[in-house]
Order: sequence, then structure tokens, then C-alpha cells
Amino acid sequence: MSVSEQQVKDALTALVDPNTQKDFISGKSARNIKVDGDNVTLDVVLPYPAKMVMNDIKKKVEDAIKAAGAASATANISWKIVAHSVQKGVKLIPGVKNIIAVASGKGGVGKSTTAVNLALALAAEGASVGMLDADIYGPSQPTMLGITGRPESPDGQNLEPMLGHGLQAMSIGFLIDVETPMVWRGPMVTQALEQLLNQTKWKDLDYLVIDLPPGTGDIQLTLAQRVPVTGAVIVTTPQDIALIDARKGLKMFEKVGVPILGVVENMSLHICTNCGHEERIFGEGGGERMCKDYGNEFLGALPLDIRIREETDSGKPTVVAEPESRIAEIYRAIARRVAVKVGDLAVDHSSKFPSIVIQNT
Repeated sequence: MSVSEQQVKDALTALVDPNTQKDFISGKSARNIKVDGDNVTLDVVLPYPAKMVMNDIKKKVEDAIKAAGAASATANISWKIVAHSVQKGVKLIPGVKNIIAVASGKGGVGKSTTAVNLALALAAEGASVGMLDADIYGPSQPTMLGITGRPESPDGQNLEPMLGHGLQAMSIGFLIDVETPMVWRGPMVTQALEQLLNQTKWKDLDYLVIDLPPGTGDIQLTLAQRVPVTGAVIVTTPQDIALIDARKGLKMFEKVGVPILGVVENMSLHICTNCGHEERIFGEGGGERMCKDYGNEFLGALPLDIRIREETDSGKPTVVAEPESRIAEIYRAIARRVAVKVGDLAVDHSSKFPSIVIQNT
């Protein structure tokens, strides 16, 4: 029994990628379909990093083709991360394809912890990832990534990123003493952020995750107006007080034309380590209600768990400390959704066009 190329395409049209929610034909993932009698080979190129799920996808695709009548099917799974368009008039940063800003209106909601685990989860899925700590007053990423020492500057002007758990990282915390307070006014802070971003020699990053300080002040505005942000992730807790400020952060990004990739609800549920009793200390369903009100995606909820705090404080966040844990799985699921949402945005073509120079000759 042989199978036709059309039958293969029909089978792939009926099959939906669980991560993008699109079928493999309309999503343009299935490529180079070759039918040789009843043997089929094809490439599946995903728009998001998929190291942890590629075997599942391979099996789904091959099973669907065999069910359509092929004796054997070989699907070669890979992924391709491209640069996506940013705010009008803002240029992309060399060596960085996409910038994801992680923000919260309020401090103390676990934004930095979410940012570092999101970055590590994207890296675990096979992407090349960087982490920029934009909190000039309270840098925490050096501690969270367990990185010590100072960055090198071979030319005396640009900085080499520091490395921690496979991430390229930069923070003001690498350049100052840990107990030195940053007694700076707004313009100095925004200048420091721009220097850290533009004078770090980022190397072929698919994603640069920026951990923003809380609020909607100078740094957030600088980022929104002068930094090429692909999209923003808002972190909140279910508590009404946190949600009021998270909504402000969300509206700020909307006003300056930065797409909201979704909302993460942190400290959603507390499970007692002694008896297993579940209690929603900070309220229930706040993040989901916020997403409903603004038409944004609810990316996921994380429990209030002592291990998240302990592991991050020790410089080995949960995604690398306990990769098989349920919490690491939640972070990876959030990271995949963020990558898929970035993949759905318009592609940036500015690097494809040559610069037009007018000269008097």
C-alpha cells in the first residue's frame, strides 16, 4: 500500500502542535515532504525551542503519517528562532534576536525569580539565552545565578558577559561592591542601563531576558522607548494590591506599543510541607481575571514553595537544581508558551535591507 503526498499533507493538516495550537501545514512547520513508495521523510521546523518535547512531536508526526498509509515515516525535528519586530524607530541590538522584558508593578512578587527561571527554562529547551539585570538599585541576578567576579573588557570599552548555568549575564552587581548603595538620580540610572545593554558583547542570543525593577518609572520608560523589546511578561501574585500595580505595568507597555506576551501568577498556592494542606494565602484567580479583563494570555501559576526560595538564594534556581520537579516543569511550560507567543509576532526584516547611502559624486 502506497501513500500520496496529498494524503501526508492531509494527515499533517489534521494534526495540531500542542504548543502552537496550529496544524503542521498551516503553521508552515512541515517542510521538504518526500514520498518514496510507502516511505515518507520530512523536516519539521518549529518556531520555538523544543528540546524537551521534540521526541513527543516526532512520534506524533510519524504516527499520523503511518496512520495515513505509510509503511515508514521519518520526521527530522529542528527549530529556528528568528528576530521579531519591535517598537517603531528602535534598532535591534547586535547579537540579540529577541528581547523579553519581565516586569511587575509591585516589588516582592517574585519577578526576579520568575525571570531567571524563565531564562534557564528557555536555555533548557535549546535556545541561546542572556539575562540582563536592569534593577540598578537592587541587583539580584549575580546571587541568583551564583556568579562572582568582574566582567572582562578587552578593549576597555565593551564588556564580556559573565556566564552562569549556560546563560550570558550582565548586571551592575558585577561592577560594584555588594554592599555599595547606588545613590543615583534617574538620568544616571537610565544611562547605566543603556550602557549595560549596548556595551555588553552579547553572542548570538535567541532571547535576552531583562529583569526589570518594579514600578513604571524612568527605567521602564527608557526600556519601552529606546530598547528594542519584542514583548513583555507581567508577574503578579493573586493579591488585589499586587494586581492593581500589575495592571498599571501592563497598561504602560500597551501605551508604548510593546506586546504583552502574558501574565505569570506567582505564589498562587501554598502547600504545607508537614501535612500537605493547600491554602491560597494571597487570594484566588486574580491573575486569570486580569488576563480576561485585558484579553491577555494566562501563562501559568507557580506555588509558594520554600524550595524555589532556597534554590534561588543559593545560586542554583529550580530549573537547574531540580530539572525533573513539577515546579521546573511549570517554568518550562511557561517558557515554551512565551517562545511560541514571540514566534507568532511579525518578523523583523530590517537586517535584510541594505543601508541606502546618498553621496554627492
